[in-house]
Amino acid sequence: MESRFDIIVVGGGLTGPALALALAGAGFRVAIVDRVAADRRAAPDFDGRAYAVALGSARLLGSLGVWPEVEPKAQPILDIEVDEGLPSGLFSAAPLLHFDPRELDEGQVGWIVEDRWLRGALLDAMDAAQNLTQIAPAEVTGADYANVATLRLAGGSAPSASLIVACDGRRSALAAAAGIRRLRWGYDQIGLVNAIAHEQPHHGVAHQSFFPGGPFAVLPLIDDGAAHRSSLVWSERTGEAERLRSLDDAAFTAEIAARIGGRLGEIGLIGKRWAYPLDLTLAETYVAPRLALAGDAAHGIHPIAGQGLNIGLRDVGALAEVLVEAARIGEDIGTTIVLERYQRWRRFDANTLALGMDALNRLFSNHDPGLKLIRDAGLKAVDRMGGLRRAFMREAAGVAGDVPRLLRGQAL
Repeated sequence: MESRFDIIVVGGGLTGPALALALAGAGFRVAIVDRVAADRRAAPDFDGRAYAVALGSARLLGSLGVWPEVEPKAQPILDIEVDEGLPSGLFSAAPLLHFDPRELDEGQVGWIVEDRWLRGALLDAMDAAQNLTQIAPAEVTGADYANVATLRLAGGSAPSASLIVACDGRRSALAAAAGIRRLRWGYDQIGLVNAIAHEQPHHGVAHQSFFPGGPFAVLPLIDDGAAHRSSLVWSERTGEAERLRSLDDAAFTAEIAARIGGRLGEIGLIGKRWAYPLDLTLAETYVAPRLALAGDAAHGIHPIAGQGLNIGLRDVGALAEVLVEAARIGEDIGTTIVLERYQRWRRFDANTLALGMDALNRLFSNHDPGLKLIRDAGLKAVDRMGGLRRAFMREAAGVAGDVPRLLRGQAL
């Protein structure tokens, strides 16, 4: 196996493969390392999530050759409705806020894509890529940073590169080993994730209700030919979530039906049920000599607006662009003078969004009647203000601000 590369990416989730493909496509010799074998990551039941893929993220995936495989299995978000759930846990029938993507010049905000399709497409693209070596399964035991970065693997292998990029999750071992501290707190919430089949069509509407225990999102999935389907992302206080997890499928389905309020007709569970403890974690710095953090390794956020993957893909676009431009003028891509350009581009934006999602979750996940009046008035005001409403949609679509070229659909 080759042992010298330009860049080593650690983490084979979604952000890591996207970054590896972007860098390999730009001509870098790239290795991607993961502790899980590729065939296990490709298994349809590997993960229960579906993702909101923003317009900008879809453009980036298109530049990697991935989106054409994914798009036929992606459900366009045609409308977004937001309402306030009732303290009893029942659905409030009157939406307070409506986002219509047709108001934007682009006519689109994003799509809902099941993890299995996106992950599989990225794995297929890596198998076909030039300049890209996959090292998996492989356990990282440490790293050394000097004139080059050397990754230590169990069994004695030690590939080296000018730069290591940690995409190894919100508890990044590489970041911790490099002495990068983290701001972290828990939400006393668990995210419950599953899919449902339902009698009535969803019409491409993504619906989010804010209940006292946390947000409850019903995300439209593309029909499979036999049923209308949606993905649920449901945040609940830990105690209540543990009660819900203990229910059998029939009782759990009844709880879901009460919160959906009948608007999708009869419902039934599809597949497994998953649960994820929710927290916020932000790295104090995104870079160190010959090390950069991207995706959840840099910022793990609350799933309240479904932006976690999209923030990670913005990191991909920005880091790839910085490294390509540095290499073109002969700079050492692993030096802090280069990597700090990436940090200046991404850290403020990502942390601001992460803390904004944190504030939104705290504002809505409570029983306070005074706060309820304020937040309901705020949502109604946004609904009436077309310019502000469109600004929120552009941000969600990933087309606002200083957008990396890949997210604009342009080549590096």
